[in-house]
Amino acid sequence: MSEKDSRPPRPGHRPGGAPPKGVPSQPLAPDNAAQKASATYRLPLQDPDFLLGDSTRGVRFLLEYQKAEEHLRAWGIRTTIVVFGSARARPAGIPSPLGEAGARWYEEARRFGAIASQRGGALENNGGRRDNVIATGGGPGIMEAANRGAADVGAPSIGFNITLPHEQEPNAFSTPDLTFGFHYFAMRKMHLAMRANALVVFPGGFGTFDEMFEVLTLTQTGKAPPVPVVLADEAYWRSVINFEALVRHGMVRREDLGLFSFADDAETIWECLVRKGIKILRNGDAARDDGPAA
Repeated sequence: MSEKDSRPPRPGHRPGGAPPKGVPSQPLAPDNAAQKASATYRLPLQDPDFLLGDSTRGVRFLLEYQKAEEHLRAWGIRTTIVVFGSARARPAGIPSPLGEAGARWYEEARRFGAIASQRGGALENNGGRRDNVIATGGGPGIMEAANRGAADVGAPSIGFNITLPHEQEPNAFSTPDLTFGFHYFAMRKMHLAMRANALVVFPGGFGTFDEMFEVLTLTQTGKAPPVPVVLADEAYWRSVINFEALVRHGMVRREDLGLFSFADDAETIWECLVRKGIKILRNGDAARDDGPAA
């Protein structure tokens, strides 16, 4: 036996690590790894499966409202001018299925974005509030053009983007802090409509028709206060929608056709909005409530 092995044991020491006499042994804790790994153990806000599930759709809907609303209030956005139109329009020199007409519409939308921003109050800080800020669907085409016009004169503008199967991306001209993404079309429409001081509709397809008739229906039914609505390029709109036929068949009243006007270029669009009574607040004018109407 070695010198080390021959030394007497220390008090209380048991060979092999056994506990001292009279001290109960401590069993190993049961393994709870499965419980901790279970999805039900995650905090709700850290559980994407729960947050994206069917039962939380209402919560997601609320969050889409609240996130955009907080940023719009932080920027003091009180009212907007909403611009709709085809996503397929491109500036002159860039190929487009809309050809020269698309380039002309793009240029007029860009000019209108600049004119409205300069004359409507978007450049002014009216007691911490901005009025008639250009708002679009945030994508390419006419939406890009209107945002671009605002950017040309240094004004903020809003892009309310929607996620689509082919993944729409925001254009490069909406103000970054006012560029939003939505999953729900209904909430996007609500934000487009709730601050709208006016609506300008350039030529477009199904999406443009959807947004235009949404606003006209809200006004016709009294669910929203009337705002000036201008359809850009009268020849286009009269060629794709037979408004007189709607009256002739009794689908709308003749006075319903007074809910909108026509104009053919950026300057006359603005003149039409002014003639129709668009609200323009300047520094020192009485301010409305901080937020939009319900």
